[in-house]
Amino acid sequence: MSLASALSTAQSIFTNSGTQSAVTAKNIANAQNPDYTRRSAIVVTGGNGAIIGDITRSQNEPLLRQTIASSSIASGQRTVLDGLTEIKNLMGGNDNELSPAKLIASFRNNLDAFAGKANDTGIGIAFISSARDVAAGLNIASDKLQQIRKDADDQIKQNVTDLNALLAKFETVNNQVKNAVSSGTDPNDSLDERDGLVKKISEIVGVTSYTRGGNDMVLYTTDGTTLFEAVPRKVTFQQTTAFDASTTGNGVYIDGVALKAGDSGNTTAKGSIQAHMQIRDKIAPTFQSQLDEIARGLITSFAETGPTGALTPMTGLFTYKDGAGVQQTAIPAAGTIVPGLASKIFVNPVVVPPAGTPDKVRDGGINGIAYVVNTGGSSYGDLLDKYNQNLTGPMVFDTDTEIADAPDVLSFAADSMGWLEQLRSTATAADETKTAMLSRSLEAFSSNTGVSLDEELSLLLDIEQSYKAGAKLMSTVDDMMKALLDIAS
Repeated sequence: MSLASALSTAQSIFTNSGTQSAVTAKNIANAQNPDYTRRSAIVVTGGNGAIIGDITRSQNEPLLRQTIASSSIASGQRTVLDGLTEIKNLMGGNDNELSPAKLIASFRNNLDAFAGKANDTGIGIAFISSARDVAAGLNIASDKLQQIRKDADDQIKQNVTDLNALLAKFETVNNQVKNAVSSGTDPNDSLDERDGLVKKISEIVGVTSYTRGGNDMVLYTTDGTTLFEAVPRKVTFQQTTAFDASTTGNGVYIDGVALKAGDSGNTTAKGSIQAHMQIRDKIAPTFQSQLDEIARGLITSFAETGPTGALTPMTGLFTYKDGAGVQQTAIPAAGTIVPGLASKIFVNPVVVPPAGTPDKVRDGGINGIAYVVNTGGSSYGDLLDKYNQNLTGPMVFDTDTEIADAPDVLSFAADSMGWLEQLRSTATAADETKTAMLSRSLEAFSSNTGVSLDEELSLLLDIEQSYKAGAKLMSTVDDMMKALLDIAS
């Protein structure tokens, strides 16, 4: 080996070691960065010895696509589960003590007691108090349910704002990648940033990607709508200022195409937007319709029909207000949801002490003397027994409630909680499965593209040995040059 060749070899070693050290140091510094992909300095041998041919990323496109898909699915499922848990919390603790079913059961016990001792004013007052608890429970649950819908609508607005911002940033980074590729500079940092943006987008809306010439990436929703192609497509949404049971939330549009809400406990939602739409437009409205039908069932069960049952039925113990806040006496139509009825039901002031008296429930006559049934004395309990029987009497419910096969209002109230618990149980099991799938995808992706500190530290030792070899070679060349100079002198 000539001295010139030895010097060239040593220089190559130092250059390569320096580049490899820089790459390894960058890997170690980003070991905890989930959006970082491990770099490798590729050494190639040419006519001038070994050189760094390229710095490559440990890419794995199939695993990246699986991770992105799993992220969308898990995000949608968790959002639905959180919404169902919030609705469940309206019903109280684990025993659902604030649920209509529990409140009505307590109310019925007081009705039994009042029927057994119809002349006991104290028991009558307790009965009216429990009736007011039932009405208040329905009012509160209905109002809070609409607040949950409003919160979901607000979250959709925030998601849309975030999505538009991410798409705008994606355009900038995607252009950086294309420019780096076309100019022959290193695009790896921009590629990492672009992949990280796709992951964040996938948590908001289901997304698939396609990379074309020049490493230009195109994004689509999982339904096939273009999300980004050269420029971001506009995502639009009109927020609703207030919600009641009759309010329909506005849709989300991507490039003019409506985004569909998720469906079922094991939701079809991909990303948080579709899941929030499912809470706002499907789950909460269905539960609201059940509350409204429970309210209608109570109003109907305690309607006054007169001594022979032949008079026009009118509201009795329970009544309600119309949209203008005017108290109503007409009984709502059978088997038909009255939107928001649960928020409008209340106990008739005629029977509420001190201005009113529970005796009006016992004797009849809430709607006037024509509706008086009992004229025989304070121990009369037949009318109270009749009302009690009405709670378990046949009743028709609207099919939109999804539990319309319930035979009576008591069963319907119990089935309503069963419906919610079943949906939440399904969502919980699905969340566990989808979270595990995401975890496995992330683990597999990290194993293939992430940084292992053990491997990087081992590589540093190899680089150190290579550097020592270069230093030894330089020392040898130096000694030889000195010897030659000594001979020449």
